[in-house]
Amino acid sequence: MDHPVSSLQCFFLVLCLSLLVCSNSVDTSKSRKKPILINFGDSNSDTGGVLAGVGLPIGLPHGITFFHRGTGRLGDGRLILDFFCEHLKLPYLSPYLDSLSPNFKRGVNFAVSGATALPMFSFPLAVQIRQYIRFRNRSQELISFGKRDLIDDAGFKNALYMIDIGQNDLLQALYGSNLTYTAVVEKIPPMLLEIKKAIQTVYLYGGRKFWVHNTGPLGCAPKELAINPHNESDLDPIGCFRVHNDVAKTFNKGLFSLVNEMRAQLKDATLVYVDIYSIKYKLSGGSREGERVYVYDKTLISTIKHSHYFSFLYRAWKESVWDGVHYTEAANRFVVDAILSNRYTYPKIPLNRFW
Repeated sequence: MDHPVSSLQCFFLVLCLSLLVCSNSVDTSKSRKKPILINFGDSNSDTGGVLAGVGLPIGLPHGITFFHRGTGRLGDGRLILDFFCEHLKLPYLSPYLDSLSPNFKRGVNFAVSGATALPMFSFPLAVQIRQYIRFRNRSQELISFGKRDLIDDAGFKNALYMIDIGQNDLLQALYGSNLTYTAVVEKIPPMLLEIKKAIQTVYLYGGRKFWVHNTGPLGCAPKELAINPHNESDLDPIGCFRVHNDVAKTFNKGLFSLVNEMRAQLKDATLVYVDIYSIKYKLSGGSREGERVYVYDKTLISTIKHSHYFSFLYRAWKESVWDGVHYTEAANRFVVDAILSNRYTYPKIPLNRFW
C-alpha cells in the first residue's frame, strides 16, 4: 500500500521542482540588465547639445545622408555614438539640454560641440559632470514621485560611461602657440587631471564601467592643412601635419597611462581605453591609395547653395571628412567596425559584454 503513495509524492515533487525552475528562468530574463549609455564629450559625439544649449542653428546639409534633416550633429549622418546605440539596440541618445520630448530611459548625452577638458568653454567636462550629478539626483527624486521612463539608481550603477574629449584643447593650444610642440604639451597634464576628476566623480556616484576614447590624428584634418601655411618638412609620410599628430600622440600616451592608473586604483571598476587615433590614421592614409578623394575647400562651408556643394553631398557616402574637421557617416561606420572588431580596445572587452 505504501508504494503508490511514494510514487504520487515523487510526481508532485518533480512537478514542483519543474515549476520552480521555470519561475526562476522567467525572473532571470525579466531582471537581465539592459544596456544604458551615458556620454560626455564634444562634437565627436554631440547629438544636439550645442543646438539646444546655445541655439546654434545646425540644419541641412548637416544630416542629409541619414536623418534627412538637421539634428544638431556636425556631419552628414550618424556619429560613432549613434552606431554604438544601434549595436546595443538602444534609441539614439537625447542631449541632456534638450527640453522637448527627450528620451532618457536608456541613456543621456552630455556632449556639446566645442567642449574642452579644461574650463575654457561654456560646457567643459567639469560642467558636464555637474550636469550629470544634477540629472542623476533629479531622476531619483522624480522616480520617488512615481515618474516612469527614467534611469533608476541601479541603472546609473549599471551604465557604461563614455568619455571622448580633448581635441579642442589641443587645437586651441596649437593655435595659441603658433604650432609649437613644447608649449602645447605643457597643457596636457591639466587636461588629463580634468578627465581623472571626472572618472573619480562618476565612480563616487556609483559608476563602475568606463569607456575612454583617445584623440584622433589632428594633423590629418584637411582644414588644418588649408589654414596653416606649411612646407613638405612639416608633413609626415602620408601628408598630415607632423606637429599636430605629435601633440595628439603625446596626449594619448598620457591618457593611456591615466586609464591604467585609474584601473589599478578603482579595483571594482572596469575601464576600457579605445585607440581612435590608430583607426583614423589608417583611414587618412587611404587617400594615398585612392580610397578618399576629398580635398578641403572653405567655399563648401560658406556657400551651401552652390551646386558643387550638393554634388559633394551626394558623394558623402564614400568620403571620410565632411567639412574639413568632422567625419562623414561612412567614415564613422568604418571607425565603429574597427572598434567592434576588438583590435583597438584595451583591455579587449566587447562593447556588448558590459551587460
